[in-house]
Amino acid sequence: MESVNKEELLKNFSQLEQPLQEEILAQSTIKHLEEGEEALRTGQYIKSTVLLSKGLLKVYREDEDGNEFLMYYLEPGNACALSMMCTARDEQSQIMVKAMDESEIILIPSHLSELWLAKYKTWHNFVIASYRQRFEELLQTLDSIAFKALDERLIFYLRRHVKVSGNEVKLSHQQIANELSSSREVISRLLKKLEQTGAITLHRNYIEVHDLDIV
Repeated sequence: MESVNKEELLKNFSQLEQPLQEEILAQSTIKHLEEGEEALRTGQYIKSTVLLSKGLLKVYREDEDGNEFLMYYLEPGNACALSMMCTARDEQSQIMVKAMDESEIILIPSHLSELWLAKYKTWHNFVIASYRQRFEELLQTLDSIAFKALDERLIFYLRRHVKVSGNEVKLSHQQIANELSSSREVISRLLKKLEQTGAITLHRNYIEVHDLDIV
């Protein structure tokens, strides 16, 4: 691991006050993640608060059969709120976090994260905002599951993916099916219907999204 890059910190966490930024630079470390590499595993004790400075992370749950339930994505400038909660309570992780692109995370020792809540107002506000944002995203996900048909859930899933990584969805039909708790055949059929409306174009290794509002 290496020290935090000052330029990346200032770019992605400019809302934090200067003395706090200086402490992060001095006390925290950077960990590089390759695409597909796990940052957190279910059952792991978390000793650091995780901030994302570069790349894209997927936060999800995984059942005994390996089926995934997507919770939300983390973009540069985001914090993993669940890592904050686990470090504060010295609990095991109940989630998985995986790098979707080559990524860099900032690891802040748990005792500092707690100390800064009282010491720095901008850190307190940042933590509260992180909890709120993740909670709102989880509510949207739960609403999608509870109240929407599978075709609507698929559109919701594609919209969210486009928001964080652009119009090219580089996932297989099987991967999407796993995350939506469906079968590849059903997802392929629904994607084909979307293609017929002009909303997307299916390519060999990715899905190109044009306009999901026309559906």
